[in-house]
Amino acid sequence: MTGRKRILTGVRPTGALHLGHYAGALENWIKLQHEYECYFLIADYQVSDYADDISRVREAVWEVALDWLAVGLDPEGSSYVIESLVPEHAELTTWIGWFLPVSVLERNPTLKAEMQAIENPEDASTEAKSVPVAFYTYPVMQVANILMPRAHLVPVGEDQLPHIEMTREVARRFNRRFKDVFPEPEGLVGKVPRLVGIDGQAKMSKSRNNAIYLKDDADTVTRKVMSMWTPRMPPTEPGDPDVTPAFMYHRAFNADKAEVSELEDRYRKGAVGDAEVKRRLAVALNNFLDPIRERRARFEGNMSMVCEALEHGTKRGRAIAQETMEMVRDALDLNYLEKY
Repeated sequence: MTGRKRILTGVRPTGALHLGHYAGALENWIKLQHEYECYFLIADYQVSDYADDISRVREAVWEVALDWLAVGLDPEGSSYVIESLVPEHAELTTWIGWFLPVSVLERNPTLKAEMQAIENPEDASTEAKSVPVAFYTYPVMQVANILMPRAHLVPVGEDQLPHIEMTREVARRFNRRFKDVFPEPEGLVGKVPRLVGIDGQAKMSKSRNNAIYLKDDADTVTRKVMSMWTPRMPPTEPGDPDVTPAFMYHRAFNADKAEVSELEDRYRKGAVGDAEVKRRLAVALNNFLDPIRERRARFEGNMSMVCEALEHGTKRGRAIAQETMEMVRDALDLNYLEKY
């Protein structure tokens, strides 16, 4: 172990990653990877909503790893960890479930919103899905994920902050009641807490089909940008860049800040059309994505390197998980056979 403070963060493997992942999380991870001992988790236990399509989850594990390599997350200095290949995650989840009151879960706003979305779909003609037990208990596993490497910092999206607070509460309860095992982790939100989708209606999401993916080719990116929702009609009317999705993307990804400022000034005066704003955005996004796409293609041509990153990172993740569980069992006085 390096002696540096630790980061635990990750994603659910549901498919390739998009610009929302980059702005809300990956950009922070890249900056922090050399300052902290980092564990990047592919949380495949937490995709129970894909129980009918396990092959998609399996494929998504590789998609996530490819995107991580493509954006520059170093698998030598950090650890890519597949959750289900570290059984200690399930063990710690079980023990935490002993001491985490149901009332704490019930007041978690993220869980409440997701449960409501599943039980009351927007389309009234669609039958409400039954909610699996794993969906209700996955916040407990998220707590275990963070506590497992005894993480100090958790870079997350804004919507995940309630999980961090719940983790801090669990750490306090455990340390106070048993032994001082877990740090109380801090959450860190990216510079763009929530990147709106190209439809302008919600955050970028695979399920809403409103995302621009890191692996999208240049033509696809341009087509998606040009179809992006805009709140202004007609184009000569003064507009507000603060509520216009195209400008949110310009601010996040356009390296030419002078161009962004000039466009915003003209937009407020009604002196630039949405088509020009979008055309320039497409150029900026493709300039940003070009090196990412090139690196991804290189790794896709040598999948053994991707496998090696996952294998070695998971081994490192399991080593620290075993260390943590020894501390937990000692704190709970569960080393039965050592008594005799």
